[in-house]
Amino acid sequence: MALSSKILRHRVAKATVAIAMLASLTACGVLDEDITADWSADRLYQEARSAADDSDWTRAQDYYLKLESRYPFGRYAQQAQIESAYAYWQDGEAQQCIQTCDRFLRQYPNHQNSDYVLYLKALATLNQSTSIFTSWFKQDIAERDAQAARDAFDTLKELVQRFPDSRYAHDARRRMHELVLAQARHELRVANFYYERHAYVAAIERAQNVIRDFQQTPYSDDALQVIRDCYRELGITDLEGDTTRIIDLNQNRERAR
Repeated sequence: MALSSKILRHRVAKATVAIAMLASLTACGVLDEDITADWSADRLYQEARSAADDSDWTRAQDYYLKLESRYPFGRYAQQAQIESAYAYWQDGEAQQCIQTCDRFLRQYPNHQNSDYVLYLKALATLNQSTSIFTSWFKQDIAERDAQAARDAFDTLKELVQRFPDSRYAHDARRRMHELVLAQARHELRVANFYYERHAYVAAIERAQNVIRDFQQTPYSDDALQVIRDCYRELGITDLEGDTTRIIDLNQNRERAR
């Protein structure tokens, strides 16, 4: 029996849809194909460097990761890991940069470029601690940021101790000095913040941090004055007097120099 024209048109339409779907799937397969699948280690590395030169950090990271996974023991593997960390840092992915640096330092603790990796890790850690210098006035002080600053200091200290003649050692020492001053200033500002809100015990604790941890900075004398003022407000006259005598003694020493 001959098919009716209606049924025939229906079958043709279904066949057309099936062919279109097949063509679509085929096209997707082509588009999803990894063009780097047959690339050599040298090709991957050169393409990654080219992407980095163009500041295309995401593409550079992709090539570096493929290079590491496909040729983990090749001559480019170690350098790719270092440059991948740098690409993460440039792309604003500080945590990924730190993790990559840590992985490299575990795998190659005596590598000739370990000083650079430590320096890069410190810079990435400092990117995370920016708010330590800008958010001190908020009630909810970000302790994580203060910890990040300490972590960066420790990394720079390791760099200076292990590689005192490194090309990065001079800047590492400078940044360590700046970090000490910044942390002392931060603690003093927090102490003043609590003092202005009549939280005198908390203010004393933060000011004592300055004296204990940053005694050689110019902020230690200011911290003593905060402590003295807090004792005065609390009515603890004997401790207020003791603190005043220490302040006077320090000032006399400064005049004698």
